[in-house]
Amino acid sequence: MILAPFVVIAMIAVLVASYLVWSFLPLKLGDQILYDFALWPIRYSGNYLAAHGAAAQSPFALAVPFVTYAFLHGSISHIAINAIWLLVSGPIVARRWGGPLFLALFFLTAIAAAAAHLATNWGSGDPVIGASGAISGLMGAGVRMLWGRVWFEGEPFPRLAPLFSRQILVFSGVWVLGNVLAGYTGIGTGGEVGLVAWQAHIGGFFAGLLLATPFDALARRRLLNQGLP
Repeated sequence: MILAPFVVIAMIAVLVASYLVWSFLPLKLGDQILYDFALWPIRYSGNYLAAHGAAAQSPFALAVPFVTYAFLHGSISHIAINAIWLLVSGPIVARRWGGPLFLALFFLTAIAAAAAHLATNWGSGDPVIGASGAISGLMGAGVRMLWGRVWFEGEPFPRLAPLFSRQILVFSGVWVLGNVLAGYTGIGTGGEVGLVAWQAHIGGFFAGLLLATPFDALARRRLLNQGLP
């Protein structure tokens, strides 16, 4: 973690800078940014828009929050926890795949996490912010890398642990259970139920598990093209 790749440190710096800038903006402008760039499930409900006489938004305006919500954080503890978890899980992925694939996975799993939350909270008026869904995706890919070293010890570029291996299934079960408990009991949030977007965490995590396979194939192909084993 101390010698984390530059892309991980840069991502943490961007997340922290985004939080600080948003925190010091005038209240009205800050609220407008929250409205425009957080993920509000209610904005995607046609029934809600029709009931309130609101105009439907453009596809671009509806697509942007699937990424931008990850760069908004609600408190110092929120950004600090996400920065720590990114520092834990990010280097595993960045060292193996490099910066471009790390960034691609971050953004794709952020989108997957947003989609999972939207699908399970359709019409909700509570906004979702934070990078934890994308970080969960990095963790999903990372556990397949870590357990792959056990499965394929001695290989110069160990393959990923099989998706249905015992280690991955057990870890995934614990991950899902922990997030569901946090979402319904408030464990880890000071007892305040509803502060954990647990569906987004689960969606991001499983997206990372699945996307690890094609991403790793791309990384292997790049190594082969470079003449490495």
